[in-house]
Amino acid sequence: MADAQYILPNDIGVFSLDCREAFRLLSPTERLYAHHLSRAAWYGGLAVLLQTSPEAPYIYALLSRLFRAQDPDELRQHALAEGLTEEEYQAFLVYAAGVYSNMGNYKSFGDTKFVPNLPKEKLERVILGSKAAQQHPEEVRSLWQTCGELMFSLEPRLRHLGLGKEGITTYFSGDCTMEDAKLAQDFLDSQNLSAYNTRLFKGVSQDGRACYEVRLASVLSTEPALHSEMTSKLKSYEFRGSHFQVTRGDYAPILQKVVEHLEKSKAYAANSRQEQMLAHYIESFTQGSIEAHKRGSRFWIQDKGPIVESYIGFIESYRDPFGSRGEFEGFVAMVNKAMSAKFECLVASAEQLLKELPWPPAFEKDKFLTPDFTSLDVLTFSGSGIPAGINIPNYDDLRQTDGFKNVSLGNVLAVAYATQREKLTFLEEEDKDLYIRWKGPSFDVQVGLHELLGHGSGKLFVQDEKGAFNFDQEAVINPETGEQIQSWYRSGETWDSKFSTIASSYEECRAESVGLYLCLNPQVLEIFGFEGADAEDVIYVNWLNMVRAGLLALEFYTPEASSWRQAHMQARFVILRVLLEAGEGLVTVTPTTGADGRPDARVRLDRNKIRPVGKPALERFLRKLQVLKSTGDVAGGRALYEGYAAVTDAPPECFLTLRDTVLLRKESRKLIVQPNTRLEGSEVQLLEYEASAAGLIRSFSERFPEDGPELEEVLTQLATADARFWKSPSEALSGQA
Repeated sequence: MADAQYILPNDIGVFSLDCREAFRLLSPTERLYAHHLSRAAWYGGLAVLLQTSPEAPYIYALLSRLFRAQDPDELRQHALAEGLTEEEYQAFLVYAAGVYSNMGNYKSFGDTKFVPNLPKEKLERVILGSKAAQQHPEEVRSLWQTCGELMFSLEPRLRHLGLGKEGITTYFSGDCTMEDAKLAQDFLDSQNLSAYNTRLFKGVSQDGRACYEVRLASVLSTEPALHSEMTSKLKSYEFRGSHFQVTRGDYAPILQKVVEHLEKSKAYAANSRQEQMLAHYIESFTQGSIEAHKRGSRFWIQDKGPIVESYIGFIESYRDPFGSRGEFEGFVAMVNKAMSAKFECLVASAEQLLKELPWPPAFEKDKFLTPDFTSLDVLTFSGSGIPAGINIPNYDDLRQTDGFKNVSLGNVLAVAYATQREKLTFLEEEDKDLYIRWKGPSFDVQVGLHELLGHGSGKLFVQDEKGAFNFDQEAVINPETGEQIQSWYRSGETWDSKFSTIASSYEECRAESVGLYLCLNPQVLEIFGFEGADAEDVIYVNWLNMVRAGLLALEFYTPEASSWRQAHMQARFVILRVLLEAGEGLVTVTPTTGADGRPDARVRLDRNKIRPVGKPALERFLRKLQVLKSTGDVAGGRALYEGYAAVTDAPPECFLTLRDTVLLRKESRKLIVQPNTRLEGSEVQLLEYEASAAGLIRSFSERFPEDGPELEEVLTQLATADARFWKSPSEALSGQA
């Protein structure tokens, strides 16, 4: 059997996303709007399979064919007859649920591959003897031959997502290196093109020079597009001795489905802002234009407090090894009025709270653009995973001039709160009951501060294309050096493009640190209804949760490559290091032996030292983070951040040894079952599923009732068309010509 870190255990937690009451309160028109947006999101989410691994689309197609022909209970009878044990069949169901949940065979949180926890030959018997194989023998056998080996392979390079020798990725062709990624980013910057909706494919020209295809995601490919801003970009370029060709049409059949349902949703929009937002999204996905998506995002920002909230596109860059390309995601959610009222109070206090942050006023935005901040119950969240909160859009220029929105996903948080005492690791016994009681409320506070005042704070110093600065070069002083500002962002440069591989984690660390820092403010805690001893318990558990998370983060560190695989967890480890460095017994991490005789550990936080020791340490660290970000000081930012993110076996903590303990006692991330919506006549029905691996599989089996087989064929055709880009001895798609 495979190493435990590469399998999903049979007892993995599976939870249903509860949005029944919020959906019930929608009007018929709002339900139709939510339905078509959900359809657009689910269709677009299929692109993530093509953004993950070469084999992911084939695995998805194979599983979908199996479970369309036989539901999990029916297939179980066949599997047992083929000689599988109950445990082995459950392992297969968990694997299938994991593929659907992560939209691929790599964990969305940590980018680690997971494989079926049963013998390959047994699974082969189940697949080739299934009803799907009886109905379509050549197709099912071909799919298995294409992806069977890669489904189980744990060859070193295939264990994690990464670039070059560090892992596998389909954002880049298999022969691309980090140097290629840097060159491509410089090229994109020179043409004022965003990387968000692109992939990069490398080849060799006839004269032996490197040539690159930058492929934009769009419905259109070679068709002429009159008056399109993209037409002039679609051509050949010479750049630093290499040839670049900008093309489009990536994921075209999938995005066509997205556009069709966005068009339908326009008929049920609540106002003209939503209509214009959707029109620009349609233009963006049709033409391949990020500028059009930005225009749509401006209308989205202006659409304050909608009953049905949504966002869709190539959004988060966590899984691009270079940190610039966005994974497709789309969400649709309904407002939770009670929690939203608390967030509105937090927004009202935001300008005052921003003054509490430990950097000079010149490093804060010139004007705080009051954002929307709502608590939502998610109806649909497509992509590779569901976050607890979001601060979007991610476009730096919009965030600085137009603002942003914050959303806290209430029914997702409810799943995150679910903690079993016996599975609670690395805490002292006397902390466990307090932790379970206050984890949920403290997480509400942390998410609110993290999204609104973490991601929502701070200014980037920019020189525009005309040479004008958005700060006073003479007057603004760097508080870390006492000198005038020496560096800034030039036209075309963004936070992601400049800080690339550390950008996401660095920003998450800054936002988490702001949350810890401001949760000490009594005014904040009063907004959420906490005073006196309760308020102190919320602070303690919030800080304790962050310290524990810093230890748990070691699961996502790869010693062989000295690299982190998950931005949020790297950020939490960095904060743990900062608080340990503060000394005076504020935080201790101690190796122990568990009751089962195996290695264990305990984290301790001295609640009496949070303010006198922890706060000043966090203050110094936060100021450095913001100053380096504002000034675009990449060298200084990397030195600071990578220094804290380094994992060694140096005493007293011996983190590399502790990592083994963390892996020994890790709990897998929960799987979440989402509902479907179905149009019956003119009414939209909500279809819910049981909280189990089988329930999650059923939700996907019923997700595309009209065109499931067609979509699977589209996915495999798109994957096969590009399979040559990963054809090397270590990556070959077995069974493909």
